[in-house]
Amino acid sequence: MGVQPRTERGRRTRERIVAAATQVVADKGALGASLDEVGERALASRSQLYHYFDDKSDLLRAVAESTNDAVLGAQEDLFAGLGTWTGLVRWADALVAVQEERGGVGGCPIANLVCQLGERDDEIRAALADGFDRWEHSIRAGLAAMVASGELRADCDTELLAASTLASLQGGLVLSQARREPLPLRRALDGALGLIASCRTTTA
Repeated sequence: MGVQPRTERGRRTRERIVAAATQVVADKGALGASLDEVGERALASRSQLYHYFDDKSDLLRAVAESTNDAVLGAQEDLFAGLGTWTGLVRWADALVAVQEERGGVGGCPIANLVCQLGERDDEIRAALADGFDRWEHSIRAGLAAMVASGELRADCDTELLAASTLASLQGGLVLSQARREPLPLRRALDGALGLIASCRTTTA
């Protein structure tokens, strides 16, 4: 691992490099991203790149971690509402709305990096898997809160439901990306919601 900055200036420089690398990867793909272009966009010299990162793989690991934080951070407010059926539906609708705005373009940034790098670098694969783990944990925590409040039955398997929901989400995103339209994601999430709805109590 490269040097972790100890000063605010160093932290800003490292963050600028990671942000530039993320942009280059989005434009050129992880394998097509060059350190020269990253340095040019970040206004950073080669010596600065190698000060904070050992090599390109080290930088791409930082991009993976930053991508996790960006994807999950964008859902933070929605995650906070997953403890109710209304909040769960709102979360699903928000994800579909993003795909409607994008016309199905883009897919899931975490999954995109897995496809590009998951079989090439095990540390990057593990970092991206951690992003999915965090995503699933947020869904499971919401479902557990629904069980605690009595909105879902006490015998429902929140671990299974959370894993199924995330898998439906990812599959729907892939199909929406391939077909360039949001309907596959809408259907996939409706299916996940239907499975969760089967565990709702009669008083919910």
